Amino acid sequence: MAFTLLDWIPLILYFGMLGWFTLRRKYIDHGSDETAYLLSGRRLTLPAFVATLVATWYGGILGVGEYTYMVGASQWLLFAFPYYVFAIVYAFLLAGKIRSGKALTIPEALGETYGQKTGILGAAGVFVLVSPAPYILMLGVIAQMLTGSDEWLIYAVLVALFSVIYIGTGGFAAVVRTDWLQGALMYGGFIMMLGFAWQHTGSPAEMWSQLPEGHRDFTGGYNLSYIFVWFFIAMWTFVDPGFHQRSAAAESPETAKKGILYSVLFWSFFDALTLLAGLYALVILGPELANPISAFPDLAVELLPAGLLGLFITALIAIIMSTLDSFLFLSGQTLGRDVLKQYNKGVNPVRLTQIGIVIAAVLAVGMITIFPSVIELWYVIGSLIIPAMLFPVLGIYLPFFRYRKNYAAISVVGSFMTAFAWLAMGVQTSQELYSYAWLEIEPFYPGLAVSAIVLFLSRLSEKED
Repeated sequence: MAFTLLDWIPLILYFGMLGWFTLRRKYIDHGSDETAYLLSGRRLTLPAFVATLVATWYGGILGVGEYTYMVGASQWLLFAFPYYVFAIVYAFLLAGKIRSGKALTIPEALGETYGQKTGILGAAGVFVLVSPAPYILMLGVIAQMLTGSDEWLIYAVLVALFSVIYIGTGGFAAVVRTDWLQGALMYGGFIMMLGFAWQHTGSPAEMWSQLPEGHRDFTGGYNLSYIFVWFFIAMWTFVDPGFHQRSAAAESPETAKKGILYSVLFWSFFDALTLLAGLYALVILGPELANPISAFPDLAVELLPAGLLGLFITALIAIIMSTLDSFLFLSGQTLGRDVLKQYNKGVNPVRLTQIGIVIAAVLAVGMITIFPSVIELWYVIGSLIIPAMLFPVLGIYLPFFRYRKNYAAISVVGSFMTAFAWLAMGVQTSQELYSYAWLEIEPFYPGLAVSAIVLFLSRLSEKED
């Protein structure tokens, strides 16, 4: 990718503005007020709620471009619509209850409901679930594109260090403040790209007529069974610490509910932008793209003049960093406040969270040297953690899913170990990437089945008492 001086200017300005947004107000000395540091005092307004939730949802933007380029319109059905459904369910069933509760985090809520042992197990699950590793890896990939250097790990470390400094200093307030800038770049970058694509190729209707038939099929040619799997994966929403954090930080239960519903509207608009951009990439670049994960950057190189190319690449970086910042803060909070605090009662929980952020960044960099694939990281994390966490987390707020205290920890451990064993057997039977389905069954399902069985046994024990 040939970057000129004009292209570097937007990128330099972006990082400069991140620093200014974060440091123009001092959040370093929080004393013992962990609520101010972790949740901005639980005073998050509706516009800020929507801005931070929307901006942090698209960290896997390069994967979205890859899938749309290769498969087409089914991107919306598999990767967008299911998440709208469960976000709306979350808004009506969980958001208000989370804001009305006293727990600041998912592990804390698990501990209050089921006991400290389950809380610690939940903290371990959340820590893995919000690992910033995939997003550090993607930023390293973009840095490699810009510089042509194979030393992508060095760039990944530098980006992680930059985020550690301003997120660790500013806390959740820094995440929210930078999300405003990142959200503006996110929408502005893709609207600009589509304007140039329209001028180059014609209207979306004209572009649509040039697509292969398979790319115009919203089912992607997949059967209902396969499509249904993605609805299960979208249940990630229910155990997503970002949703919980923002709901807990809202200024009122009504703000939490409305904020998620408005976010769905903004997500649907951005999904339309990314879907069109991916389809334009296929028509403009042709079907022989050597590396489909670079569909969006390659389209920018093809269409945008100097300066605007840099602006679009900056927008991609901002989209990824919005999720990186949020996940880095959440993982540091989980390790510091929900784990280390249990064994360091006299230490300021804010300081423990800052220590947790540093440790989380180091572990994430180590993780991407083991799993140097974004999709593989998502697959492994989702397959192991979501089945173990789903029912216990829902049970905090919905009595139908609530375990007896002794059964909750058994469910978390049993589900995780079952999914892990199933995944391990899948690895033994197939060396192909993503082929971890032993006996043609994804590890997600046995893990969830164990959770359901333990829940059933828990209910039986209640009746016997």
